[in-house]
Amino acid sequence: MSTEDQLRAEIEELRQRLEKQHPHNPHQKKKPSAGVLWGLAAVAVIAVVAAFFGGYLPESHRQTALAKEAKEDSAALPIVNVVPVQHGSGRSELVLPGDIQAVTEAPVLARASGYIVKRFADIGDRVKQGQLLAEIDAPELGQQVTQAKAAREQAASVLEQATANLEQGKTNEQLAKITSDRWNSLIKKGAVAKQDADTYQAQFDAQRANSQALEKAIAAAKSNIAAADANLERLTDMQGYLKVLAPFEGVITQRNIDTGALVTEGQTLLYRIAQTDRLRTFVNVPQGDATSVRVGQRANVKIASLPSQVFAGTVTRTANSLDAATRTLLAEVQVSNSAGLLLPGMYAQVDFSTLRSEPPLVIRGDTLVVRSDGPQVAVVGTGNVVHFQRVQLGRDYGDRVEVIGGLDGGEHLVVNPGDSVRNNAKVQPKLLAQAAP
Repeated sequence: MSTEDQLRAEIEELRQRLEKQHPHNPHQKKKPSAGVLWGLAAVAVIAVVAAFFGGYLPESHRQTALAKEAKEDSAALPIVNVVPVQHGSGRSELVLPGDIQAVTEAPVLARASGYIVKRFADIGDRVKQGQLLAEIDAPELGQQVTQAKAAREQAASVLEQATANLEQGKTNEQLAKITSDRWNSLIKKGAVAKQDADTYQAQFDAQRANSQALEKAIAAAKSNIAAADANLERLTDMQGYLKVLAPFEGVITQRNIDTGALVTEGQTLLYRIAQTDRLRTFVNVPQGDATSVRVGQRANVKIASLPSQVFAGTVTRTANSLDAATRTLLAEVQVSNSAGLLLPGMYAQVDFSTLRSEPPLVIRGDTLVVRSDGPQVAVVGTGNVVHFQRVQLGRDYGDRVEVIGGLDGGEHLVVNPGDSVRNNAKVQPKLLAQAAP
């Protein structure tokens, strides 16, 4: 019950007492005595004073306190969270995805047309170089070899005949020469007619031309023999291809034939073989990190399905040129696979991390302010005054960003700078604890 209600209750009690002392007579009107009037007046004054001290003064004090608090709040400096600029880790982190492939992988196609008599290898089999994989039956090829041998013998017979004709032609040429010389000597003595000497000279010239023609025939016969030999050798080699051999040591990764299958020369894929004792991983390095990947550099290959295994590799070659479509550098990392844990076609993570002699500065990502004139950070300087500094960014780690220009290290940056953080504004910094970069 408030003070005013208490006063009302006391006045009502006092009135009831007065009525008891002076009963009301409707036929008689009495004026209240002076004491009663003064008592009522005193009670009213007390009620007004009590209401003043009980209601107005507390409310006035409360309003004054609120105004004072608002004035203090408006005069207080904004509190901002800050973090120091630190150097990054001494280890350069670069982990990129890659595809594992065999160092050497080749399809084995049919080199001769025919039917598969028998196959000796299947997928997953490890084979050695020169190992028999399948046999092909090609009867037509055997007949072609027989025909080529007969053609070669025929060419040899033609050569023998041309050689004999040449010997006979040489003999005739020699005889014609002797006869012509004799008649020429008789002409000088005037013993014979010149017409007869000219006839023998013409016979000698004809025999000499015939000998030259026979020499050409021998050369042609020899050429025919060489062509026949080449054709026979080709067909003989084709017969050798009826036995399909492994081109190198590796694993059969694909088989497309079975016994009785018809294969066509140069078209039918019989097997696919790959070397798996050493594998290579192709990695597309972004443009910003292309200069940090070099031939001979060490790299670690990790497989998600083998979390406890780390495979040491080496960068064996790079494209030395960026792909215009992706702006990436193709790099090859070779890894030893003597244990056979890695398989061609696996997805891998390649770690190119290296130690750096001069680690760059690293800032938190939530301290950056990206504006039209470039990325900036709010630096709390001398006297806790804020000024915005433009920075040049390096590698982005997501929650952290490397800074390669604009900061010296040791500055305090405002975290998540809001509207209250303005250039040349004074703030109250609060240092936040942060993990090591």
